[in-house]
Amino acid sequence: MLDSTLRPLVDRALGPPARLLVRLGVTANMVTWTGFVIGMGAAASIAAGWFTAGLVMILANRMCDGLDGAVARASRPSDVGGFLDITLDFIFYSAIPFAFCVNDTQHALAGAFLIFSFVGSGSSFLAFAIIAQKRGISTDQRGKKSFFYLGGLTEGTETIIFLIIASLMPTYFGVLAWIFGSLCWVTTVTRIRTSLEMLQAHQAETTGDDE
Repeated sequence: MLDSTLRPLVDRALGPPARLLVRLGVTANMVTWTGFVIGMGAAASIAAGWFTAGLVMILANRMCDGLDGAVARASRPSDVGGFLDITLDFIFYSAIPFAFCVNDTQHALAGAFLIFSFVGSGSSFLAFAIIAQKRGISTDQRGKKSFFYLGGLTEGTETIIFLIIASLMPTYFGVLAWIFGSLCWVTTVTRIRTSLEMLQAHQAETTGDDE
């Protein structure tokens, strides 16, 4: 929900350091892998009960996630980079709830629901992105992406806020997970509805052009 508003600000802020990294010979994939390693460190720290360290590494991971795209745009974007970015992001987003459950098994049901919700939210926009690429449907509303990023109530910014709050108040992770997971399902439903509307409209337009 907030990504489209914050994206221009983030892109402007990350532009200078990204160009510096390019001059130093750092590639976008290097930044992506570095962020992923830090993210797994965050999960390990949370599982061990080191929530402050986990929070710091979550923020570092998210910084790398924004920076790798900026580095790619400052050099040359690639399909490999886009694939790594989304794949490693999904692993990270699943690892953090799992880590909270490892730390306290009383959160297991809530954590499972949250990961279940992430699957619904993620698959709904990835499935559309595949077809959008095939049909030539594109948008730059959330910055230049390697795939069509369909928005919703819970996007990257909201997820970061959730992870920060959960890390600051780990004993409330279960309650927070139920709430955020439910919001993710609102996103999933709206994405499915929007996807169907856009695809049906595109199909009707294409059919009309062929006649």
